[in-house]
Amino acid sequence: MSSPTRNPVTRPRTLTRERILEVALELFNEQGYEKTSLREIADRLGVTKAALYYHFQRKEDILLELHLRLHDLGRDLLDQLDALDEQELVAAWPSLIDQFIEKVLANRELFLVHQRNEQAFHQLADNERHQAENDDIEQRFRRFLANPAIPLADRVRMACSIGAVFSALMGAGGMFGDAPVEEVAALVRDAIGDLFPSHR
Repeated sequence: MSSPTRNPVTRPRTLTRERILEVALELFNEQGYEKTSLREIADRLGVTKAALYYHFQRKEDILLELHLRLHDLGRDLLDQLDALDEQELVAAWPSLIDQFIEKVLANRELFLVHQRNEQAFHQLADNERHQAENDDIEQRFRRFLANPAIPLADRVRMACSIGAVFSALMGAGGMFGDAPVEEVAALVRDAIGDLFPSHR
């Protein structure tokens, strides 16, 4: 007598916060934050809305997590700066900025979602967690740029190089027409190299 056929066990699709953020980022960039619902995010993930609620109660919570990932990029740069003394810092600066540029390129979708949904991100201004993290990063940068042990000329060059990355590279999607972002990044690197010619 043959044994009864067992129904195959259907394993539930693993749902992680990381995957939710990836899909939300895709949808926010494709159709905008305001036009994207939690239902649409759940549908693209292939899960129920209830499964999504386990990780994020509100769409605003997803938006905040995406925004704080940009804070992480700045915090990583600051952590590296804190590990160097003043002389090492000036010498290492072009290399550190080059690493930062690589991280910006690797996270282009994050910057695009900010550009395309600027009004939505303004809603986060009063969020306590956002304010605390933003204030911490801003104060650390101010302390670094105000350090009198670093020559003023070098501090000004460092500030200019940070501005070059933010203004030229992060907005490269529209500011320079159809120019490939990689080409813009190469030119940003050249411009920063001109600021620190002795460390090329």
